[in-house]
Amino acid sequence: MRSHVGGGLPPMDVNDKAIRLTLRGALRLFASKPAPTLIALILLLGIPSLAHAFDLQQLSDQLAKPSVIHGSFTQEKHLRALPQPLVSKGSFVLAKDHGLLWLLKTPLQQDYRISPQGIARRDTNGWQLLPNKSAGAEQNRLFLAVLQGDSSGLQRDFELQLQGEAKQWKLTLIPRSLLLKQVFTQINIDGGDLVQTIELLETQGDSTVLRMQDSTASQPLSDAEQHDFAQ
Repeated sequence: MRSHVGGGLPPMDVNDKAIRLTLRGALRLFASKPAPTLIALILLLGIPSLAHAFDLQQLSDQLAKPSVIHGSFTQEKHLRALPQPLVSKGSFVLAKDHGLLWLLKTPLQQDYRISPQGIARRDTNGWQLLPNKSAGAEQNRLFLAVLQGDSSGLQRDFELQLQGEAKQWKLTLIPRSLLLKQVFTQINIDGGDLVQTIELLETQGDSTVLRMQDSTASQPLSDAEQHDFAQ
């Protein structure tokens, strides 16, 4: 039975906090209720010579190549008041021209769709667009920018520090604006060909870790997935 609680959105809280384990937990994506709307990339195998350094444009080009990415995720929301993290798991579909399907499986079953139009949740009547509050919309934009490697979009809001090489890199995002500084101390993103880990460190001491697992760019959208994005 599908619950209306948002416990597994790409960083959003579980209820209509789900929109925060995905977006607050997609930027506080991949936890506002424990949940999207989004995802720690720092492992250096060595700094290449300056002439061949792996730069932000190369990273953006690399992450923008796949048209469709399928995978699974595990999201951990670490709260200072709780001894153990809140864990949610599910699968996702990231489509360059459409957005993100975030399909929460545990602890509750709930489907979300994140796109430029906003966040929608599936219920018995189909996809329902959630209220598009300004803060949530901004988190949604940032989450998609992270997953799709849109460095130009991220540079408007963060100072970007890239380390590593194409197969193993870490990107650190330091907030520029006062508003973002009030929420995050920094965001760490790790990956290789694709994003693998997103770590959101919040100013009050809480954090969210989103691990993107078994990601593959070899499968096109299924008919059902195309239908979900089209609704």
